[in-house]
Order: sequence, then structure tokens, then C-alpha cells
Amino acid sequence: MKNIGLSLSVAILMVACTNGDDAQATGGASEEMQALNDISPIDRKPFETAVIASFDEPWAMTFLPDGRMLVSEKAGKLQLVDAKGQKTEISGVPEVDYGGQGGFGDIVLAPDFATSNMVYLSWVEAGDNDTRGAVVGRAKLVLAGQKPALKNLETIWKQNPKVEGRGHFSHRIAFSPDGEYLFIGSGERQKFDPAQDMAANLGKIVRLYPDGSIPKDNPFVDKDGALPEIWSLGHRNILGLAFDSKGRLWNQEMGPLAGDELNLVQRGANYGYPIVSEGNHYDGKKIPNHDTHPEFEAPKVAWVPTIAPGGLIFYSGDLFPAWQGSAFIGGLASQALIRVSFDGSSAKEADRFLMGARIREVEQGPDGAIYVLEDGEGGRMLKLTPTG
Repeated sequence: MKNIGLSLSVAILMVACTNGDDAQATGGASEEMQALNDISPIDRKPFETAVIASFDEPWAMTFLPDGRMLVSEKAGKLQLVDAKGQKTEISGVPEVDYGGQGGFGDIVLAPDFATSNMVYLSWVEAGDNDTRGAVVGRAKLVLAGQKPALKNLETIWKQNPKVEGRGHFSHRIAFSPDGEYLFIGSGERQKFDPAQDMAANLGKIVRLYPDGSIPKDNPFVDKDGALPEIWSLGHRNILGLAFDSKGRLWNQEMGPLAGDELNLVQRGANYGYPIVSEGNHYDGKKIPNHDTHPEFEAPKVAWVPTIAPGGLIFYSGDLFPAWQGSAFIGGLASQALIRVSFDGSSAKEADRFLMGARIREVEQGPDGAIYVLEDGEGGRMLKLTPTG
């Protein structure tokens, strides 16, 4: 039986990532589940929920300095949203290759947004012979006047190579706390072996300067046959990237048949996929656990059965002081908001709040409220504030 890491809950669910590309079945009741009954879903939540707006397949969101929000919709729209939920579509969004898990992805502000008005965005573009891949670009966000727009869009990074299929693009973006480096999650595109191929950037986390150039101190800059942008490797489908208060980078990613992971991302580290995993292949073929190959970095938390993670933040606000320093992960298959607590570099699931819908994205608002985006058509933006 597979190792279960540090987190487990009731056996629910046989759904997963968008459009069934990553359908992950959960198992029935087990000894492990009985042993971890103390981590059961919480029906009585310590927060109140307010609906802000609804969207068509929302994927990511970020806050502007004035409190308004940018929300990406997977088919290729970017919405400007105010606190009352009024939406204004922003023009100038690139054409996206929409389908399966592909389309418009992440949206983040440049570290110097206050002076540059630059935003960074990710999307999927078509290639030759029915291939496609994720790209990251940057553009100036012009909000003056009645028609907000993206201007001077520039592509700074692409998945290499483009391949067939419509799964595991990942394309999450995060800036280092000092604003000096841009990190991008690049999924292995459901092709397995590229995650270990140093001549490809699939199944990797890459590290760039904000203009797309490559830092000379990246771990594989001087290695023959390796792409110099690679920061870490052996990843599967990275759907969350975030820095904690200590400046450490974490990622969460979907495992195959279960085995979802929360990883402390370290320079030059190999996380083992597809050689090792806490899950198995969908055809039932076994994958060795991380503990059989100590040369690979093991996850700090692994979920069996799946949670199908979506979105990742580290909470630092004052509205929920007891949660400062905790991570929050959206659950797609688990239809939950999951809180992870930390003790040094160790981590464990602390709470699982049932939300009644697939949660694609999590963000912290300027006021310390927690905002989540439900997945799919009609997905709502919810604002979570303390009860009472």
C-alpha cells in the first residue's frame, strides 16, 4: 500500500482536474483513514462567505493596489473586478489555444507595478502539427479611461518542446520576495519522461529575471545538455507556486492516481517524477515511493486519496491571526479549502473546510480576507471573513 504522507481524510470523490484530463479516483475506507480521523472535513466553518461575482471558467486572480482585482477566464478573457463585483473586460489579451486544461492561465503584478504598470500572464499557444505549449508574457496594464487594456504584450518564455495533448501546462507564476527573480511552473504535459530530460523544460520549475533573461547562478547553467533556465526538476502538474514568510519557495502539484504533493522547492533538486511518486499510474501500474529512492526530494505532505490541488497561498493577514504562516490550498476533487500548518520545514494538513464546489484559486486580499475562485462555468468568487 502506498505511503500516505501526513494528510488524509474521508474517502470521497472520483473527479479531478479540468475536463477529466486528470481524473483521479479515490479509494474506499482504509486503515490509514481510520488512523487519521482527526483530520476530517469541517462542516462548521470559522468564516462567513460572501459572493462577489461569477465567471466563466475562472483560473487565476490578483489584487491591484487600489483593491480591485484581475481575474483570468480560461477561454481567453481578463476581467477587472471591483469590490462590489462589477466586471469590466480588459482588451489586448493574447489569443489562446483553448481546450482541455489549456487556455488563459495565471496573472500577477510586476514587483514594480506601482511605477511600471506591468503585469505578467501565462497562456497556451498553438504550435505546428497539433502541438501546443504554455507561454509567459508581460504587458502594460492601462486602466485610464473607459476601456482598460493590455498594451505592448511581450512573450518572455515558452514551454519547450511543444507537444500534442491538452493537459498539464501548469504555467503558474511567482516572483521572489525581493522581486529579482521570476519563477514559472512548467508541467510535464502528461508525457512522463520529459520531467527528467534536462534538454526540455517540461516537468520543471524555471527561474528567470523579470525580462526573461537567465541568471548566471542558476544551478544548471554550466551543465552540458541542460537548459540553463531550470531551477528544479522531476515535477508533474504544478498548480501552485508561493513563497512563505521566510522567503522559501513551495509548490503543490497533482500526483497521478493520488499522491498529490506539497514540496519545499530547493535549488537544483530533483523531485523524482515519473521514477517515484506517492501515487500510481491510472492503468494500475505501480510507481515506487519516494522512500525507495532517497536521491530524490520527497514531498513535505502527500495526499492519498487525492485532493486535486488548485491554487496556493501563505496567509499573512490580521483578520485570521491564528492562521498567520499557514498555507491554503484549493481543492478541486476534494471541493475543499485546505489549511496546512508548519513546524520548521515539516508540514501537515491542519484543517479541511468543505466548500461544496471545486476550488481553483486562492488569494489573500489587502484587508486580510481570503478569496477563492470556484472552478468551471459560473464559478464564483467568494470572500471569506471571520464568523461574527
